[in-house]
Amino acid sequence: MHPGVKEIGEGIREMRIRGAGRIARAAAEALKIYAEDFSGSRDEFIQGVEKVKEYLLDTRPTAVSLRNAVYYVVNRMKGESVDELRESVIRNAEEFITLSKEAVKKIGKFGAQRIRDGSTILTHCNSSAALEVIIQAHRSGKEIKVFNTETRPWLQGHITSRRLAEEGIDVTMIVDSAVRYFMRDIDVVVVGADTIASNGAVINKIGTSQIALVAHEARVPFMVAAETYKFSPETVIGKLVEIEERPAEEIADPKEFPGVKFRNPVFDATPPEYIDAIITEVGIISPYIAYQIIKEVMQFGVES
Repeated sequence: MHPGVKEIGEGIREMRIRGAGRIARAAAEALKIYAEDFSGSRDEFIQGVEKVKEYLLDTRPTAVSLRNAVYYVVNRMKGESVDELRESVIRNAEEFITLSKEAVKKIGKFGAQRIRDGSTILTHCNSSAALEVIIQAHRSGKEIKVFNTETRPWLQGHITSRRLAEEGIDVTMIVDSAVRYFMRDIDVVVVGADTIASNGAVINKIGTSQIALVAHEARVPFMVAAETYKFSPETVIGKLVEIEERPAEEIADPKEFPGVKFRNPVFDATPPEYIDAIITEVGIISPYIAYQIIKEVMQFGVES
């Protein structure tokens, strides 16, 4: 495997590269690196791209953003000569990365309009799109406060808190299990997504569904900020979203707990009835039209 591709792949697998958008852009970058450094025949290039594709897809099974990024680059690969194929992959990767970054900015613009002046917002994990909504609301002059979870076991909430504090936003970090206690102080919840299924269910960092349930109980609006490439075409044809489980060592040292079993799921599924809106780069939608987004907006193929 190309060393640059392997470095990115291992970074994704070991969670040095985190967040669905960043993972997607990194996967596109890996394919670009492979294409830029390739020398050989046309058939060797095509075979190599296929190997890189399978390698990247194996790194994080739940992240549909990674799959869609890879499909975007590979399925649009065209050319008769090896040079044409190389240029096609490089162009596709650069285009995806640009579209991804632009999507986050548009989501921030649309979502910020849903944030009222004086609002207290709750967010979970570390989502670029959710952060953009909050930051753009703040930059527009709205007085806001934010509560964010620390997000165990990887503590992605620490990244979120630091980013919001850098912007001068009033931010308070809480433990994950304190969400119900503080929900009475919250006006709106804004989270990101790793995958959105065709039925409108949102797969996101473990704990998201509990937050949505608590928000539903308290009648607090629950919004999801997500680029359209996080919608899963595969769910249309009956594939279930695989929920990744990671090693017990991320929670504790199993050697210190003889006879104890550990489970460490990374994501959970929030049903559409607990979601008030999904903020995308094409507008704010109901979760119940997720299928329509997959059908009309997404332009890249599905592999069965």
